[in-house]
Amino acid sequence: MDNLFSAIPSSLPDELFQDILNTDAVRVERIVSRGHVTPEGDWYDQDESEWVMVMKGRATLMFEEGRREVYMEAGDHLNIPAHQRHRVSWTDPDQDTIWLAVFYSGN
Repeated sequence: MDNLFSAIPSSLPDELFQDILNTDAVRVERIVSRGHVTPEGDWYDQDESEWVMVMKGRATLMFEEGRREVYMEAGDHLNIPAHQRHRVSWTDPDQDTIWLAVFYSGN
């Protein structure tokens, strides 16, 4: 058994992406951010839909359509349909933000 809150390096120069489960139908990923953001001008434009939850910490996602920002904290979750362009515009620099992301086909 593994713990989603453990095995986080003390130094985190880049965001940490780790597959928890990866099958033909679904991929579950743990992401750890510590002040990391998507580089300015870059957008995620994924072929898969993504359900994402902040398990610990705080973050803000920006969606290209309408330049809408969504603030998230522990327990908040949302579904991002495939090809909905988005980016991480802020994560708390003073604590780990631990995300759980589930990637799947369809909307």
